[in-house]
Amino acid sequence: LWILAPILTLVLGITIGVLVIVWLEREISAGLQQRIGPEYAGPLGVLQALADGTKLLFKENLFPSRGDTRLFSIGPAIAVVSTLLSYSVIPFAYRFVLSDLSMGVFLWIAISSIVPIGLLMSGYGSNNKYSFLGGLRAAAQSISYEIPLTLCVLSISLRAIRFDIVEAQSKYGFWGWNLWRQPIGFIIFLISSLAECERLPFDLPEAEEELVAGYQTEYSGIKFGLFYVASYLNLLVSSLFVTVLYLGGWNIFIPYIFMTEFLEINNVGRVFGITIARWTLPRLRMDQLLNLGWKFLLPISLGNLLLTTSSQLLSL
Repeated sequence: LWILAPILTLVLGITIGVLVIVWLEREISAGLQQRIGPEYAGPLGVLQALADGTKLLFKENLFPSRGDTRLFSIGPAIAVVSTLLSYSVIPFAYRFVLSDLSMGVFLWIAISSIVPIGLLMSGYGSNNKYSFLGGLRAAAQSISYEIPLTLCVLSISLRAIRFDIVEAQSKYGFWGWNLWRQPIGFIIFLISSLAECERLPFDLPEAEEELVAGYQTEYSGIKFGLFYVASYLNLLVSSLFVTVLYLGGWNIFIPYIFMTEFLEINNVGRVFGITIARWTLPRLRMDQLLNLGWKFLLPISLGNLLLTTSSQLLSL
C-alpha cells in the first residue's frame, strides 16, 4: 500500500490541479469580458468543471455510421494516456518523482509526440472532412513546434553539461536559473509549448469558426470529455516543465515556500497569461503558423544552440 501512496498522491494532485485551472480560466475569461462566470456549482463556481464532467459521463456515446470505430475509440485514450505518462518524469520536489530518469525531459518530448497520432486517428476514424482536416493540422503543428522545443532543451543540457537538468542547476541560486542563462530559449520554449497545447492563437486544429470543432466534431459523451481533460493535462504538464527547466526546479530562493506551492503559483501565472492571450490575440492562419515555426523559431533556436555550444567550448 505504501508503494501506491506516491501514485495516489500524484493522481489526486493532478485532478485538483486540472479542476483549479479550468475554474481559473473561466473566471479570468469572465473578468476580461466583464461578465459573470460560473457561480452556482459550489462556492464561487469551483465545482463547475466537476459538474460538466459528470454531465458528460451520462451522455450517450455516438459513433459515426461510416467511420472506423476502432480508431474513433482509441484516439481519445491515446491523447489522455500519453499526456498522463509525462507526469511520471516530473520532479515535484527533492526525491519526489515517480521515475528518476537522467533523460526524463527527452522522454516527455517523445511522449508528447504521440498525442498528435491519437488526434489524427480520431480525425480519420470520424469519416468527417472537418475532423480529418483538424487531425492533419494537429500533426503538422506538432511537428513544426517540437523541433524548436527540443533544440531549447538541448541548449540547456549543453549549458549544464549533463542531461539531469534539475540536479545540474540545483546547486545554483536565483541567478543560476536557466531563465537568465537562456533567455532566448525561454521565450522559444514558451511559444512552442503554447503551440503544443493548441491554445489560442495556435488553436487551428479545433478552430470553431473554420472546422466546427476539428477532430472533436463527431465526439460526444465521455470521449469528448477525454479530449477536454487531455487539453488541460497538457497545459498543466507544460507549465510544470517550464518551472523545472527554467525556474530552478525545486531550488526556490524564497524561504518557507515549498516546491509544490511554487508550482501552483507558477501555474496560476501561466494560466492568467494564456487566458489573456486567448481573448486578446487573433488566431493565426495555417501558413502563418507554419512560417512562424519553420522560418523564425527553428533558425533562432538553432542559433541559440550554436551560441551555447561555442560558449561552452570557449570556457573549457
